[in-house]
Amino acid sequence: MKKTTAVLSLLLLILAIYWSFRAQMPTYAPDGDKDPILFSTDRALAHVAAMSKEPHGVGFPAHQDVRNYIVGALEDMGLEVRLQEGHTAGDWANLSKVTNILARIKGTSGEKALLLLSHYDSSPHSSLGASDAASGVATILEGIRAFIAQGATPKNDIIILISDAEELGLNGADLFVKEHPWAREVGLVLNFEARGSGGASYMLLETNRGNSVLIQEFIKANPEYPVANSLVYSIYKMLPNDTDLTVFREDADIEGFNFAFIDDHYDYHTQNDSYARLDRNTLAHQGSYLMPLLSHFSSANLGQIKSLRDHVYFNVPFFKMVHYPFDWIWPMLILAVLLFLYIMIVGFKKKVFQSKDIAMGFLPLLAVLLINGLVGYFAWPALKSLYPGYLDILHGFPYNGHAYITAFALLAIGTCFYAYHKFQVVRTPNLLVAPLLVWLVLCALTALYLKGAAFFVVPVYSSLVGLYILVNQKHPNVLLLVFLALPALFIFAPFIQMFPVGLGLKMMVATTLLTTLTFFLLLPLLIKYRNKRAFAFLFVLLGIGFLVSAHMDSDFNEERPKPSSLLYVLDAERQTAQWATYDQQPSEWTSQYLGSEKAVLGPLAKTTISSKYGSGFSATAKAPLKDIPLPTIEVLRDTLIHNERQLEICITPQRNVNRLEVFSSGADILNATVNGIALSEYYLQHRRGGKLVTHYITDNAYTELQLAIAPDTPLELTFYEASNDLLDHEDFQIPSRPRSEIPMPFVLNDAILTIQKLTLE
Repeated sequence: MKKTTAVLSLLLLILAIYWSFRAQMPTYAPDGDKDPILFSTDRALAHVAAMSKEPHGVGFPAHQDVRNYIVGALEDMGLEVRLQEGHTAGDWANLSKVTNILARIKGTSGEKALLLLSHYDSSPHSSLGASDAASGVATILEGIRAFIAQGATPKNDIIILISDAEELGLNGADLFVKEHPWAREVGLVLNFEARGSGGASYMLLETNRGNSVLIQEFIKANPEYPVANSLVYSIYKMLPNDTDLTVFREDADIEGFNFAFIDDHYDYHTQNDSYARLDRNTLAHQGSYLMPLLSHFSSANLGQIKSLRDHVYFNVPFFKMVHYPFDWIWPMLILAVLLFLYIMIVGFKKKVFQSKDIAMGFLPLLAVLLINGLVGYFAWPALKSLYPGYLDILHGFPYNGHAYITAFALLAIGTCFYAYHKFQVVRTPNLLVAPLLVWLVLCALTALYLKGAAFFVVPVYSSLVGLYILVNQKHPNVLLLVFLALPALFIFAPFIQMFPVGLGLKMMVATTLLTTLTFFLLLPLLIKYRNKRAFAFLFVLLGIGFLVSAHMDSDFNEERPKPSSLLYVLDAERQTAQWATYDQQPSEWTSQYLGSEKAVLGPLAKTTISSKYGSGFSATAKAPLKDIPLPTIEVLRDTLIHNERQLEICITPQRNVNRLEVFSSGADILNATVNGIALSEYYLQHRRGGKLVTHYITDNAYTELQLAIAPDTPLELTFYEASNDLLDHEDFQIPSRPRSEIPMPFVLNDAILTIQKLTLE
């Protein structure tokens, strides 16, 4: 292939990769003056700005302010708003007082209702909640306003549920599904969520049965920018899911769609989840889902959306959504195998294929899979070793994460080019046999174990056609080979970025291996490049360039603040006080209290407090004893009934607190009720570990435990009472956290924590 032709084809491939991302979502443009009957991103943004001024987790002062704002916005549309109040502990024993916001638009049919869902609480304690999930609430508010402005009466009732306490364990959804009469009338749920502050919004199904009808109805609704695939659906079904919609599916057999964006993951649950950092294109994407789906499902027969059949589906530029039944998986695979065998027969007849050369084709393939797999696997541990500050980014996606993804993808491509440069003495078509055989085996494995990924066979067909062309032509049309490369790029390029973005850079191995596998599918074109060593050098150089760029952005500053944590821990039993932190790399701010070197943990080493990633204290230092009022712990009842020891214990705060966590050891808990809410037997036996309950406290309420244990067995209860007021407490003079730091998310932080024990012999 001529040098200019090679460069042109490479530019076309880069353009295709760009378009695979560009086609996923709309481009925001100011639209505040848009026709009132249309969704306006600017009008939705105004709601986000109003709801994300302060942290508004359950029990925080701003929590009620946000609730009042949403109620006012719905009433301004002429809707009657109802509040559902109650206590619930969900499936994870996270007790809270819930106040759900409800409104309803009456339809004409009286059949199943469409429910629009998002939550208004932010994550405790520092998140401003602009993306998670003020963006979802704003999408619904603006969408409903535009729908009402259109003047049409829907066939189905439309229920708006803005749930509470989602961040504590899906508590608002749990209360609605279990206790509200409207729950029995819901036929379908559209849930809007976020796990970052930007990027495309992914459609994710929740169903107990098959997805075929839901997918077909989704396609009929014709959203302009659908981003969805059945691989993520299959993986999601195997994982412990945790959105509000999960409660509807598990507890009420109600199906639905999640719409959630996951990019800019570093902002998730942090102080940086702000109005300013919310991607405007992303919010526009949420609106582009809601309006056509609201129009379609408000008139569809929601009593007929369940199905026993599953479909494979995926989005691709120009065609939007492609789908076909699971029944086609094996026929499509068998057809691909037959085509492969036919090409092999033709190749041997034409003496193009040689057994020795085909066998040699496995050498570069195995080499690059091994090298790129190892590089991807050890990438994140190596980066954490080189940049210890990354250890304090608990979700594992640093601010320069995209640069690392690009760098390791480029390095993987460079490795591939170099490996195939070393084997270019092998006749070209022979080198393609091994990669295609590997892909057919991979497709067979997905057909057996991960059917949602069966669409992987689609770009394999294109590569098979490319191999057939090379068997029959020495100088094929380059543009035709570029065209045949498009399915692989359109389908797999977004995946290469998605896994480490969504799951952290620990999944960099998915990037390097998927880049390698995609390179294999492009071999009918790339193998024709004459100077593969030069391309290898180019891509390695580019990869190093992105690593250098990531290094230049590896420090922390006001734009990329470092997470830090500080607690004051008073142990009432030992009469000791300590400063404590979760920081693996002490910051200047925490070092004021803990020193620049890690201290010995001592008794706090065994202290367990709930956190999203199971984080434990990393360092402690002696602190002055302060007169922190301890909660009153009263044993109101201790009696034997029906060969069970019945206990009733009341814990009453003596200061303003946000959270009480109770752990138990010794006797097994046979059953437990907290403030009248029974904890599930499954949780007590299988999920809880040592934790008994976490009470997220509103209005300084007491906590009442009713426990049943076996007689003559001792029970030890440990009570961790926390208030998020360390930085403001009058007994402390904690300097403000510098602007180059933010409170560490996912852990108890900026808190005064007291520890008490109660032993019942």
